[in-house]
Amino acid sequence: MNELIKNLLKLQSLEFEKQVEPDTEKRIAELRAKIPTPILAHYDRLVARGKKGTAAIRNEVCTGCHMHVPRNVVLTLMHDEDIQLCENCGRYLYLPEQSEFLIPETPKKISRKPRRRNGLLHAA
Repeated sequence: MNELIKNLLKLQSLEFEKQVEPDTEKRIAELRAKIPTPILAHYDRLVARGKKGTAAIRNEVCTGCHMHVPRNVVLTLMHDEDIQLCENCGRYLYLPEQSEFLIPETPKKISRKPRRRNGLLHAA
């Protein structure tokens, strides 16, 4: 994941945290110093409107607005070439780390016995 997006995620988690620690303001100031001004200004506009500034992409869908994200945006993020904005909600997009994905277990196949109807064998 891009270092800039990591900093935005840390900043977002600190700013939206309900419990404030004594060194939170200092950590926020340090993170803001690492982020370029135009990106920080865009992020602040989103936060001022009550939105989070970043959103993950899951199954080619922005988790902020639940709209489909074009495949080229996903590929750009996969190759870590550039940062991307959601075309719909304007949030900075990122791909979650592999550990964040929940892999569902494959259901066990239920075998069904064929039924007899009118003396003929039919599949269920």
